Amino acid sequence: MLVDLKNLVSITEANRNFSKIARAVDENGSVVILKNNAPKYVIISYDQIAADEQVSDEQLLAISRKSFKRHEAAYKELAK
Repeated sequence: MLVDLKNLVSITEANRNFSKIARAVDENGSVVILKNNAPKYVIISYDQIAADEQVSDEQLLAISRKSFKRHEAAYKELAK
């Protein structure tokens, strides 16, 4: 994840004005909240999470094949 410096917000500011943080997420896609001047939390929109969690049919097939290969012996034993 690339972080834009204008999306950095102190935890104090986030506590005082959460609606401002929510607007910044809407405008910029994410906000990084700093605690003790170090990145601690990231706020992103729910829509972004949903989009990131979707995989194509090809990706799903590759994951399935990899999982099957890893557990092939167990599947063969269960098939008996």
